[in-house]
Amino acid sequence: MHVIFVEPRFPSNQKKFVRGLIEAGAAVSAVGEQPREALGDELRGQLTWYEQVRSVVDEESMTAAVKRIQSRGWIDRLEATVEAHILPAAKVREACGIPGTSVRSAFLCRDKPAMKEALRAAGVPCAKSTGAQSGDEVRAFAKANGYPLILKPSAAAGASGTIRVDDDASLERAIAESHVDRGAACAVEEFIEGHEGFYDTLSIGGVVVHDFISHYYPGVLEAMRTRWISPQIVTTNRVDAAGYAEVKAMGARVISALGLGTTATHMEWFYGPKGLKFSEIGCRPPGVGVWDLYSAANDFDLYREWGFAVAQGRPDKRPSRRFTAGMIALRPDRDGRIASYEGVREMYQRFGEFILDAHLPPPGTPTQPVEAGYMANAYIRLKHPDYDGCRAAMDEIGRLVKVRAS
Repeated sequence: MHVIFVEPRFPSNQKKFVRGLIEAGAAVSAVGEQPREALGDELRGQLTWYEQVRSVVDEESMTAAVKRIQSRGWIDRLEATVEAHILPAAKVREACGIPGTSVRSAFLCRDKPAMKEALRAAGVPCAKSTGAQSGDEVRAFAKANGYPLILKPSAAAGASGTIRVDDDASLERAIAESHVDRGAACAVEEFIEGHEGFYDTLSIGGVVVHDFISHYYPGVLEAMRTRWISPQIVTTNRVDAAGYAEVKAMGARVISALGLGTTATHMEWFYGPKGLKFSEIGCRPPGVGVWDLYSAANDFDLYREWGFAVAQGRPDKRPSRRFTAGMIALRPDRDGRIASYEGVREMYQRFGEFILDAHLPPPGTPTQPVEAGYMANAYIRLKHPDYDGCRAAMDEIGRLVKVRAS
């Protein structure tokens, strides 16, 4: 099998997908934005062919590059794993006659109002929502449904650009900030109270072959807006517990309703007073290195499993479910430059056996804003045989380790 992979160099974990395909026996060519010389000797040596384009979201240049590779021999798949690349890659697939995620499926996974409409029609419980391209449309939704509400760009990933609205005054600020009063498309939806988690899958022909359930502490919107919080992501090894059956069933319905075949997915959900509610889906792996946590927790290589799914149409190994794994983000106490750390030695003394790795940028490193995400500054990743033990360790690390900035 010959697979074209989109943008193999950046972000850095893209190389792991290339490796996974090769270990599954595929020949891999690639299209990317950097010159071939910038790929490095190892990556260059792994690729059958490489085409540089101005932008991997420029469908015209991407189509031309893929056709140049096709002229050298048969291409079986074209794969992308970054949110912004998914829809352009689907359009290039269609133009070049390559199997894979369709334009319809990619669009529905990208455009939140259309996604929710399709899923509600399939009986998947979602928050009330609509698409809007004017301030008046947003105001009309608020009048009909009340507060609190959420505004976010129609094609945003995660909490990027998300604004919570609690009253008329904050609604007007959100309309101005989102530029919806100037024609920018946004999704406006009911705010769902409750615990937030995500359900990630690897499917082959629309059938889930690997799945993982993870939790946010606290929810993403609060975590990305509150400096003092050291937010956590935790993936459970209790996936087969009866309480998760509803999440799994919902995920299967979503995959079927959106026509997804052989692909990774990342599905966000809420559970609270209104029951289980679906939030959104990406037909790609989750961000912030979560697949590394899944691999460490399950004694296998999920990038390799993805390669086998794409190249051989089957999984290679079963997840062990031996460990819970998690990541805790550690925020600098102010914007500026990192000055020092407190509590690191004690952290290793107490929890060193559980720590997978630690990213502690050296003093002098410029800080990133809180809203930049879980891996923007310092973070610790660990695994533990017990879910509650993993959470307790991360809670204590959050109390112990302080990042001082000046």
